[in-house]
Amino acid sequence: MKDIYENPLITRYADRKTAEVFSDDRKFKLWRKLWIALAESEKELGLNITDEQIAELKKYADDINYDFAEKEEKAVRHDVMAHVHAYGEQAKKANAIIHLGATSCYVTDNAELIQIYDALKIVRQKMLTVMDKLRVFALKYKALPVLGYTHLQPAQLTTLGKRATLWLYDLYLDYNDLIHLMDNYKLRGVKGTTGTQASFLSLFDGDHEKVKQLNEKVVRKMGFKHVFAVSGQTYTRKFDYSVVSLLSQIAQSAYKFANDMRIMQSFKEVEEPFEKSQIGSSAMAYKRNPMRSERICALARFVQSMPFNEAVTSSTQWFERTLDDSANKRLTIPQAFLALDGVLNIYINVADNMVVYPNVIKKRIGEELPFMATEEILMECVKAGGNRQELHEAIRQHSMESARAVKERGERNDLIYRIKADPKFAVVKDVIDGIMRPENFVGRAPQQVDDFIGEYIDPLFAKEKYTPFDPDIKV
Repeated sequence: MKDIYENPLITRYADRKTAEVFSDDRKFKLWRKLWIALAESEKELGLNITDEQIAELKKYADDINYDFAEKEEKAVRHDVMAHVHAYGEQAKKANAIIHLGATSCYVTDNAELIQIYDALKIVRQKMLTVMDKLRVFALKYKALPVLGYTHLQPAQLTTLGKRATLWLYDLYLDYNDLIHLMDNYKLRGVKGTTGTQASFLSLFDGDHEKVKQLNEKVVRKMGFKHVFAVSGQTYTRKFDYSVVSLLSQIAQSAYKFANDMRIMQSFKEVEEPFEKSQIGSSAMAYKRNPMRSERICALARFVQSMPFNEAVTSSTQWFERTLDDSANKRLTIPQAFLALDGVLNIYINVADNMVVYPNVIKKRIGEELPFMATEEILMECVKAGGNRQELHEAIRQHSMESARAVKERGERNDLIYRIKADPKFAVVKDVIDGIMRPENFVGRAPQQVDDFIGEYIDPLFAKEKYTPFDPDIKV
């Protein structure tokens, strides 16, 4: 439909798999699975629930009567109770025991936590794919000298592969945080209206041990091991802040990469992929705008804005709960994941298809290397018996004259020619060209790439199993 607003995160950026994780269908089927787990566990612990009732619940687990549920919600103004009634309308023999002892947050919170976990699994696979692409790129260009920058001003040389390790290391750190979160993941469990489990204690005639077992059984049936130690009606919303903060960290890393790409493309050193019929500008036909990297930055900025929202939500949960988190959560968490999904899709595409122009890189190095090489030339002259202070002053004067020629008259950098022509440097005249080789100025950059990949990235991939993701870039 074109006459109403459509969420561009769905229509333009994220892929279907992530959108399905946060779909209503996925949510309501999780609710039914949670009701089945609750009924099974209560039966196993001695409540009067029959196998026939459990079987009927399972029969309709994935066959949701949405029309009935929607009519009920309009009448009762409560989504959970509408779906309890809808489920009971189908599973009539089990109607009396659906949601037994539970509050709404039993299904809403536990289902949301499972959805978040499933979304994190997608993020995990896509992060591994990006890291794999960057690993290949870093090794391929580990020895290719490029201008290094501080303050976006030429500093010393580095290598293109070493720069790629900076992007890769950011993701590596994010990935470790992701694994820590997933390895220690928790469900809300069975906690009751204010988190005291009072209704379940009543159901089990005051048997505290059975209530504790119920909590553990339900969580295990849902495929998890851990449960939040205590809660009010809801699990602590600080957890949502932790999740969205992690997504923000990943977005920050992607933004850094994309910003670097945009700058390198303006230098014409490295470009993102550009299709044969792609149009860079509606006005300037010659342009090759870094639109994919710009889109990464745009979506990443949106994700980076989300933690503040979750911080406010977490800090304003009154006592055991308030409801001002509910509508907010429907927006923030799914959209943070969907936006990051778009970021990672494009990141994979760009990282796998970067175009490098070594001749442009070499030319730009040539414009700056004479200034960077003066210290080496000075040291060689001193070793040959020259006066360090006199030589330093001579280089300073030559540098200023050469810089003036470049900046004021638009001439090429002739510093090396000036030094060669100065009798004070006659003893090193024949070795200056050897000194000027760019690879002499990259330090340990190539070795650092090998060390980093070998010590950090290769061991990670040796223990991780993943399927490389080939994104379908929509726009």
